[in-house]
Amino acid sequence: MIQRTVQTFSVDNLDNFKNHLLTWSQQFNTALWLDTNNYQQQYTNFDAALAVEEFTSIKTDYYNAFDKLKEYQSITNDFIFGYISYDVKNDIEQLSSNNFDDLDFADLYFFQPQKLIFIRGKNVEFQYLNMVADEIESDFEEIQKIKPFDCAQVDKSDIKIKLRIHKDEYHQKVQKVLEHIKRGDIYEANFCQEFYAENATIHPLEVYKDLNKISEPPFACFLKMEHQYALCASPERYLKKEGTKVISQPIKGTAKRLISKIDDEKIASDLQRDEKERAENVMIVDLVRNDLSKTAIIGSVKVEELCKVYPFKQVHQMISTVVSEVAENTHPVEIIKSTFPMGSMTGAPKVSAMNIIENLEETKRGLYSGAIGYFTPKGDFDFNVVIRSILYNEEKNYISYSVGGAITIKSSPEKEYQECLLKAKAMKYVLLNSK
Repeated sequence: MIQRTVQTFSVDNLDNFKNHLLTWSQQFNTALWLDTNNYQQQYTNFDAALAVEEFTSIKTDYYNAFDKLKEYQSITNDFIFGYISYDVKNDIEQLSSNNFDDLDFADLYFFQPQKLIFIRGKNVEFQYLNMVADEIESDFEEIQKIKPFDCAQVDKSDIKIKLRIHKDEYHQKVQKVLEHIKRGDIYEANFCQEFYAENATIHPLEVYKDLNKISEPPFACFLKMEHQYALCASPERYLKKEGTKVISQPIKGTAKRLISKIDDEKIASDLQRDEKERAENVMIVDLVRNDLSKTAIIGSVKVEELCKVYPFKQVHQMISTVVSEVAENTHPVEIIKSTFPMGSMTGAPKVSAMNIIENLEETKRGLYSGAIGYFTPKGDFDFNVVIRSILYNEEKNYISYSVGGAITIKSSPEKEYQECLLKAKAMKYVLLNSK
């Protein structure tokens, strides 16, 4: 196992330190920041983490992607951070991804960071590879003294957001999904659409901070890979392994937040009782139970929480928690492979749903509706679902964010369209109003 030097410091003003840390991270070609925003939830290992500077890495297309990841994770036997794009589905099933793509993210990317920093409460823990361990104290001092980035230095362009699928066409495509449901091809499908801007320049870190501030989700992250960025305000966990326990927390069911406390509590209560939203959630819970059973010890798959409504700053979400136990010798990558892509972003039955949405969607999903996260040296892992996220290719000056919704037999095309606009609201706001 690779040796890391560990050193811990105490910090009084964590908000300031986080801002300084993010600014400091921008000097590196590769950086991944994960932030729970202190959201009160089960199964949290840290408040925030920053991984920077590749020591080793793997970047590949979908072909044999899981086998390559399995080999890489086993050989490094260390912390590795990165992502699995939605299109790695093509490694598992006889599927393809031929839709338009102007972001050009690799299908799968992980790196072993030279420098790793965890925040837990007021403690900041530096875990550096021994080769750079002598830089811990000087880095800590530099982070504390660093000046925030001056956004005035960035030449910003006017951002004109366009729709890849316009409203009438969206209605027609949802109608086609409904026809598939009526024929019995599927029960549910997550149909997505892209909003995008061309010839657009942003300062990614500042846009991320604005997006995170108005959302404060438990699975936020900022990913920088040279000229490509993911600014993610995800409320959803895809999959976590903690020892022999595996946890999945699919989201299905969304309602807007209201200013009046009485009205807000009522809309949350209405969501809790909404038959259509509960049916969507339960269908995906069944799919997740089936996926987890592929690697689980027989009889260990359980639903810990069904259709519970949680408040976030922008929306209420209906979340379920499904868990299982695996044998100690089960390879962590096999657990991910057997459940990927997540049920909440595909549908049921999964393969049929993925075929149908590939034919109806106009854009290759890529990193959107994939997963960003990390593996530990012990083979534990934690990954989010890449939703409520802005993707940016700085070389191409191309900005993209996608949103989707679950289509079931009870879906109304217009209501689904309005739900998409609600989910897209935060991304649109920060792009048009960022500093």
